[in-house]
Amino acid sequence: MTRTIDFYFDFISPFSYLAQLKLPEIARAAGCEVDYWPIDIPEAKIAAGNYGPSNREVLPKIKVMKADLERWAERYGVPLNFPASFDCAHWNCAVMYARKHGRAEQFVTDAYRRIWGQGIDPRDRGELAACATAAGLDADALLAFVDSPIGQNEYRKARSQAIQRGVFGAPMMFVDDQIFWGNDRIDFLSDYLTK
Repeated sequence: MTRTIDFYFDFISPFSYLAQLKLPEIARAAGCEVDYWPIDIPEAKIAAGNYGPSNREVLPKIKVMKADLERWAERYGVPLNFPASFDCAHWNCAVMYARKHGRAEQFVTDAYRRIWGQGIDPRDRGELAACATAAGLDADALLAFVDSPIGQNEYRKARSQAIQRGVFGAPMMFVDDQIFWGNDRIDFLSDYLTK
């Protein structure tokens, strides 16, 4: 049976952008599969009892965080551009559609390239449709799913299950009985998988 890495992320998370750049390669090298699970970071934080402000609201922290993000992007040799907005709920919901059609990795990879690589505005439905097409999905069907009660309910269920599992932020990676939180722990994950 193939081992699975459950990857919990939110498209508002730049550190999840960085983690997903390396995760598929690490998983394949270890003979694992990645299972993509979208969450809502603010919701997960509150459920875990973290009522503090978001990083964007703490000016000294955001300054250091931006510098760290730029260092990571330089290390990985990838572009990093803050998106025009952080309204990513439709993109997160769309992952549930991509999962159903076996295209989650392709969708997540291209979505992050657009949102954090290019800095697009996630509110632009044209970008979401283009991402669906690039991932090999029916764009109209994906958009209809995102707008439907069925799609919203599936995303809500996924978020609830993540919270029940103890997910409090992103990125979080679960494999076996181990939990790895943050892009900066991806090497620990890799080491664990190769032991």
